[in-house]
Amino acid sequence: MSIAQTLLDFFLPKSLRPDNSSVSKALQSDEGKNEMVAVTLDQAITRARSSLLAQQRDDGHWCFPLEADCTIPAEYILMMHFMDEVDTELERRIASFLRNRQVNDGHGGWPLYYGADFDMSCSVKAYYALKLAGDSPEAEHMIRARNAILERGGAARSNVFTRLLLAMYRQIPWRGVPFVPVEIMLLPRWFPFHLSKVAYWSRTVMVPLSILCTLRAKAVNPRNVHVQELFTVDPEKEKNYFPVRTLLNHVLLYVERLASKLEPLIPSFVRRKALKQAEQWTIERLNGKDGLGAIFPAMVNAYEALTLLGHDRDAPMLQQCRQSLQELLINEKDGSTWCQPCVSPVWDTVLTSLAMQEDKQADSAPVRRALDWLVPLQALDEPGDWRDSRPHLPGGGWAFQYANPHYPDLDDTAAVAWALYQADREGYRTSITRAADWLAGMQSSNGGFAAFDIDNAYYYLNEIPFADHGALLDPPTSDVTARCVGLLALCGEARHENAVGRGLNFLFNEQEASGAWFGRWGSNYIYGTWSVMEAFRLAGVEHDHPAVKRAVQWLESVQRDDGGWGETNDSYLNPGLAGQLEASTSFQTAWAVLGLMAAGMADSAAVKKGIAYLIHTQTASGSWEEPWFTAPGFPRVFYLKYHGYSRYFPLWALNRYRVMNNGSAA
Repeated sequence: MSIAQTLLDFFLPKSLRPDNSSVSKALQSDEGKNEMVAVTLDQAITRARSSLLAQQRDDGHWCFPLEADCTIPAEYILMMHFMDEVDTELERRIASFLRNRQVNDGHGGWPLYYGADFDMSCSVKAYYALKLAGDSPEAEHMIRARNAILERGGAARSNVFTRLLLAMYRQIPWRGVPFVPVEIMLLPRWFPFHLSKVAYWSRTVMVPLSILCTLRAKAVNPRNVHVQELFTVDPEKEKNYFPVRTLLNHVLLYVERLASKLEPLIPSFVRRKALKQAEQWTIERLNGKDGLGAIFPAMVNAYEALTLLGHDRDAPMLQQCRQSLQELLINEKDGSTWCQPCVSPVWDTVLTSLAMQEDKQADSAPVRRALDWLVPLQALDEPGDWRDSRPHLPGGGWAFQYANPHYPDLDDTAAVAWALYQADREGYRTSITRAADWLAGMQSSNGGFAAFDIDNAYYYLNEIPFADHGALLDPPTSDVTARCVGLLALCGEARHENAVGRGLNFLFNEQEASGAWFGRWGSNYIYGTWSVMEAFRLAGVEHDHPAVKRAVQWLESVQRDDGGWGETNDSYLNPGLAGQLEASTSFQTAWAVLGLMAAGMADSAAVKKGIAYLIHTQTASGSWEEPWFTAPGFPRVFYLKYHGYSRYFPLWALNRYRVMNNGSAA
């Protein structure tokens, strides 16, 4: 048997292999070999494209499920019991999902992502939710979970958000949680802490949470369910709710504890003013059926806080709060239900469009329908928190969700404008120009671009007791900077040349010693490296540039024996694990292949093996199926699985490979 035949049998599934007689004839010449591979590649592309088109919505957009860990569905049950609005059937379905996700062959608790180790806070919430749903604490799965929690120090070792929930359920005293007074609304901008100094997600969570904490909210808990069995020390006697992280954290903890003792001295008129301001801030940003910040934790806090302030539960405002939460539920065929942290229609739609745009010969009508759906969602003159830093900058961004006009993000905006530019530069000129100008105006002083804010790098705030998750801020990152620089370079406007130059310098400075780039919004160094290599391609950085050559070297060095790439989310905990996983994944293989092709390596052995891996692992339905989580929401504490990543990124790589292999790359 020839070497070519052996490689074909290894990399391609039987369904995509030609019959033996045609293989023998095809291998007679180089021309035959090229034709055989092209047919196989065509089949894979056709299947992947057809699978995506079958999932396009009637109005032209795509939206795939967005999964997080079991914290979110557990909190949905806890929210229903907090409000005494228990839907028993929904509760049963969510409880079924939680049981199915418990790790039985291992630690016995719940992890933050597939294959991860035990997580205390997730396990405490899942256990409490199951007990609220009626699971006996003496059931085998509950005993396993409880033992796992107790072996690791008990529920007192949970993170801040979990302890805040336990305080509202009266499971721990309020001294066991950070002091989050509503008076933070009144602090001046020059003060060390101000809402504008924290990220959008922190802002939208903290404001309604400050109402709940200030009024010492108490969960209704209609079934009077408690979890004192999860503590190794009586919560009233526990003295170590706040482990000291650093010297600065120790100082700030002392200041915060002192401030909490002085709370009774706050004048009542000041408190009333602060409560009113927090209430108005929240109501202004409720965002209709899409919810405050369009993210689950903020939406739950808003619903509970506004109810606590006395708003009628049947009022349209609170009805919309309930609807926004219900819109996040996903019902599975096995009878279980889980809750998304948010939805991703703009991101899914634009990335699917970009993947399809690589095929210049395909019918462009589906992509044009998708882009026409996106255009009206551009936030132009609406109010937004970003205007605090750039009050005179015209709007032009897109949000991640269906609607979130207060919080457009730079990553989505750059990607949408990129797709619009490639589809019809003149036809979409107004939208592209507004987007590019907005992005350039949102550049941080160090040349980088963040997801939502400008110069949001007040790192000392990560040391306050509330910020034990370390995700309070939104500093510039390589992946978002890459998307913005790529778009601005593509547009080629002279007025943006300085922004492109500063952005490229930021990226050169951010390159790791290994040659990779950190991936803030995708897992991890493979994602970051692909993002930057794509920006370099659009910006015309030469393939022989030292930064490009080092990146290529790193990508090739972490390719797995099966031809694919994979990287664990543990690399956010240990950078030494960059580019390493016990298996290859379709989405990370696609990122690596796209990164290499952007560097002019389309004809390399590494790319060919990567493409063969994608073809080999494609399912008969045209998609790729795998359990791995694809991105961090917040590195080290919150992770996501974009279900669309295993659908459109492989198609993107296959399409580009076919174009470049034919010598007609864009």
